[in-house]
Amino acid sequence: MYRSNNVAARIFHRQIATPPPGTTFHCVRRFYENIVPNHTVYDVECPDHSFRKFTVDGQYLITFSRNHRDLIVYRPKWLSFSYKGDEIDTFQELSSTAQKFESFFNLIYSVSLASCNELICKDFFLYMESNRFGVFATSTAQIQDAPAVGGAVPGVPSIEKITFHLLRLEDGEILDVKVFVNDFVNLAHNTGVFLYDDLLSIVSLRYQIVHILQIRDSGHLVDVRAIGAFCRDDDELFLNSSSQCVGVPERSRLLAGNVENGYHHNPPNTDNSFLSGLKQRLLSFIFRRIWNEETDHRSRVQFLTKSFYFHFQDYVDLIIWKVQFLDRQHLLLKLGSVDGGVSRMADHHRAFFAVYDMETTEIVAFYQNSADDLYLLFERFCNHFHAASRNSLCMNFISSHSNNIYAQEQLRSLKNKAASYSQFVKKMLVSLPFNCQSQSPSPYFDLSLFRYDEKLISATDRHRQSTDHPIKFILRRPPYSPRFKIKSGPEGGITDGRSKGVSSFLFHPFLPLVLSIQQTTFLHPSVVNIHFRS
Repeated sequence: MYRSNNVAARIFHRQIATPPPGTTFHCVRRFYENIVPNHTVYDVECPDHSFRKFTVDGQYLITFSRNHRDLIVYRPKWLSFSYKGDEIDTFQELSSTAQKFESFFNLIYSVSLASCNELICKDFFLYMESNRFGVFATSTAQIQDAPAVGGAVPGVPSIEKITFHLLRLEDGEILDVKVFVNDFVNLAHNTGVFLYDDLLSIVSLRYQIVHILQIRDSGHLVDVRAIGAFCRDDDELFLNSSSQCVGVPERSRLLAGNVENGYHHNPPNTDNSFLSGLKQRLLSFIFRRIWNEETDHRSRVQFLTKSFYFHFQDYVDLIIWKVQFLDRQHLLLKLGSVDGGVSRMADHHRAFFAVYDMETTEIVAFYQNSADDLYLLFERFCNHFHAASRNSLCMNFISSHSNNIYAQEQLRSLKNKAASYSQFVKKMLVSLPFNCQSQSPSPYFDLSLFRYDEKLISATDRHRQSTDHPIKFILRRPPYSPRFKIKSGPEGGITDGRSKGVSSFLFHPFLPLVLSIQQTTFLHPSVVNIHFRS
């Protein structure tokens, strides 16, 4: 096998050799072993913004104003500068003018999203690559002790107004908005919203409704269905016209305007004796599965008593935590207690997973978070749980233990170190459903090319505890040497007594360009470093 690390030799070999079928993209990515960020501009002069991420096509850098009211969009450009002198064989120090943020990024536009008492959710952003649309969210302050009225789930906070904005990122035009009133959607790190191709799911935790919308090419958000109180479009009509509704409070109260802009599907009334349509389908599936497992009538009755009727109220009390698309027809739902749905430490709460077919309105699978069969599916077909858009090529090459031998070794090591297999399974399934667009497609996170300390940095979009030591990216192939380093914060470290705080890293999806942002306190501006290929 050809093993030269010389970039010129690699280019020559690419001209005379044909890679094995299906490996062309992987062979091209090996060039990133040679093309790495090798220069850093520390504490670059830049606007005091909140940096969100690069879009997956690399065209835009999304940032927000520090007061969380304005969206500011930049376009990356490559640094160019003139050099005066005779010896230009070595890279010289950049001039002060070249070390500014504007030398690497062009400001495209700034647009105000938040109005009145709303603020932009700085951890929320979804990108539709096919049309270059962006989905942003603004909201008012959260009310923790809001009364559970109109069918709301007790114990779930309320937000007076949540607005989703659909923007065309090319020029910043707001194409459409969708408003939720007195509701609660978990917007942190896209937890409560999932985008798959042109379909958008929004989970109302407060009223237990999964709203499915379609993003049209014209830039409109179109209501497709609302899954919760009703599963089919005519469920309400059937119940209101059926004799079963005699003596039951008016079902039309289910549609008291919780959502503006013509979208009014709302929660079941607390006075209603009916369970929601989704909950009835879940209970029916659990009952039928237990019924079919036993053929003897006496054993069947005993098993139902032990496994269904005894836990009946526990199943009734389950609420939807998160939802993701598996494909255009199936949803993966994560369910659990109310405390787990609103807690930041949901990992310690018991959880269940259900697969819902939107066309047949049936539950087709149900698992506990310690189920071996679900873990085996997760281990072998992890990529399918990411449900990447068909239009995004680079998102299909994110390393996982189902497509990368080094990730498999890491998983095997974690399994061997685990105190018990059941606890290991629970720990691995905690990440399901995956947050939408939560991983960077940068080739520098490809475990086939580089290894790095995943406690300090990873492809997952999360803040990390800052460290004084640079993070090393080491080659996977001989000579197994450190290829480049990334360090957040000032070059000499923090010397004014401030705590190191947290750091975030924004990798361009295909260019050797990285932003490292270190945040200490809210009063101090962030320290931004730019790592690039000189």
